Amino acid sequence: MTKILVDGIEVDVPAEYTLLQACEEAGVEVPRFCYHERLSIAGNCRMCLVEVKGGPPKPQASCAMAVKDLRPGPQGAPPEVLTKSPMVKKAREGVMEFLLINHPLDCPICDQGGECDLQDEAMAYGVDSSRYAENKRAVEDKYIGPLIKTEMNRCIHCTRCVRFTAEVAGTGDMGAIGRGEDMEIATYLQSAMTSELQGNVADLCPVGALLPKPQSYRARSWEYQKTETIDVQDALGAAIRVDARGREVIRILPRVNDAVNEEWISDKTRQVVDGLATQRLDQPYVKENGRLHPASWERAFAAIAAKVKSAPAGRIGALVGDLAGLEEIFALKLLMEKLGSVNLDCRQDGAKLDPKFGRASYLFNATIAGIEDADGLLIIGSNPRQEAPVLNARIRKRWLKGGFSIGLVGEQADLTYDYAYLGTGPESLLHFIEHNRVAAQKRLVLVGQGALARPDGAAVLALAAQAAQKHGGVSDGWNGFSVLHTAAARVGALDVGFTPGDGGLDAQAMAKTGALDLLFNLGADEIDVEPGAFVVYIGTHGDRGAHRADVILPGAAYTEKSGLYVNTEGRVQASSRAAFPPGDAREDWAILRALSGALGRPLPFDSLTQLRAKLVAAHPRLCNIDAIERADPAHIRALAALPASASKEGFASIVADFYLTNPIARASAVMAECSALAQGLAKARLKQAAE
Repeated sequence: MTKILVDGIEVDVPAEYTLLQACEEAGVEVPRFCYHERLSIAGNCRMCLVEVKGGPPKPQASCAMAVKDLRPGPQGAPPEVLTKSPMVKKAREGVMEFLLINHPLDCPICDQGGECDLQDEAMAYGVDSSRYAENKRAVEDKYIGPLIKTEMNRCIHCTRCVRFTAEVAGTGDMGAIGRGEDMEIATYLQSAMTSELQGNVADLCPVGALLPKPQSYRARSWEYQKTETIDVQDALGAAIRVDARGREVIRILPRVNDAVNEEWISDKTRQVVDGLATQRLDQPYVKENGRLHPASWERAFAAIAAKVKSAPAGRIGALVGDLAGLEEIFALKLLMEKLGSVNLDCRQDGAKLDPKFGRASYLFNATIAGIEDADGLLIIGSNPRQEAPVLNARIRKRWLKGGFSIGLVGEQADLTYDYAYLGTGPESLLHFIEHNRVAAQKRLVLVGQGALARPDGAAVLALAAQAAQKHGGVSDGWNGFSVLHTAAARVGALDVGFTPGDGGLDAQAMAKTGALDLLFNLGADEIDVEPGAFVVYIGTHGDRGAHRADVILPGAAYTEKSGLYVNTEGRVQASSRAAFPPGDAREDWAILRALSGALGRPLPFDSLTQLRAKLVAAHPRLCNIDAIERADPAHIRALAALPASASKEGFASIVADFYLTNPIARASAVMAECSALAQGLAKARLKQAAE
């Protein structure tokens, strides 16, 4: 640690800190445009100028000078940095004057108004007139995809977007063309950006040059009701903020959470917004003569009650979808217990995960932040870029530091980092187990659902455990056996035991013709239920599950209810309601409580608070919000000891189209446009490769 004086305040900071970071540590705010904590240093804007006592007689860029570069004061006194001296004030005012030479006076009509760094700093360092009479520079707006709108006249060449696509996203989509006054930020050929994280450049832009296109001119920043919650589009549980105006959700932005998503979110998380209001189920429906007709809640409940009376307990089943919260999952389990059924399943994709193998067998045990502590990675049957783009960016961050060997068993794909391709399926995994020579003390073995959602998934799971056990994946103080889930509801459902009881049917069996007489479907839209059973669908959108239903009970989307979720690493997270469900739709737990009363088997709660009390009493670990209860590594050792005989069929990622993985995304016009663009680019690459 090094002592340094910042405006007379003495602080101890690491010698590697920049002066800007040292100033922040002392509680002194330094203006900046190009500097960002998670990007490399560019030193473009010069707004962060400070005065260094004993240094050169000119202002210094605090983002580009390290504390270790300072000379001590007289008689060994700590070096001194001044941020409010007349020299600094004059220098910053000069920089601001230069920045505003070509900047248009768009503040009244700019979507960034109220959230603009340049606007804020101009209030402190700007003047009321300009000394420059020349015409302002004009730059043509660029097309860079369906998610980002460009207003390049406002660009100040901070290059945050360029550095983000090169360093974090790993696609290098953006760059600078031209020099001096002719320099422009572009995608070179004005093609669409290809990253699944491209929307983050709008957050990074300190001016109104890059803006979220779908939210253009929808509202001003001060009109929003801001709700802090979590994302459920994948199993990471990224921290987000939902901004609503009235009953309508307008936009979704990231929040900082270093343990999960840092400050990035995927494009699906950000721009699925329009899907929340499209194709919504806003009243109950009952099927008559092969067609669904609007009905009252009483009539819908009566139709279900009549079917329950005629169906034996063994012919009743329940499925849970990918977006369900813990409260409704637990409530449905309680209802099934009252009906005497053991036909329960949350694994609609057929993944061979089971609580009987121990909690460690289905968690991302290394944790998301733990990726940065690993020294090796083995990916089995997964495409992290499609299944969890933010996690993929974390892997890339660790890879850039060096000393991180990566191997892949499964489909070859552009993951934005280099890896050794080991083969396609279980035989290649077995060869790695027996012949691997790349040593690692803390290897992370990442198992995707593509390796588990197949008939031999249990054998593949055992093989993955053997790979972790034999090659540095499980040791004292380290458990690198990590299952990457794609469904936000999956880990929580496994934690509460929403799996078949003794003699019960799994999801694939329940979906077969003649397997059941009555099926409760809680938002399971990724499975085809064959004709035969009477299906009660509780969900939000007119998707696959609603099309197959005999009775539809309209539920609430994740932005319209408070709920608990458990992410892929076992972290318990709480979501908050940002808006209200449309029409007669109700929160899912409330629907199940009302339904249980109509069936004559009332559930033991009348409010969300009472339901959570029952949930926590049955599963105490779920009371620790934002905490991870570590699973026992002994479960991995036991799993590795199981016999493993897998087929020769290669692994395939379970996510075929990143933009259309759930009913909310499939209802979104923006996601449909992104999907069409991505599919077109994929076909073009295949054609180019064939030629």
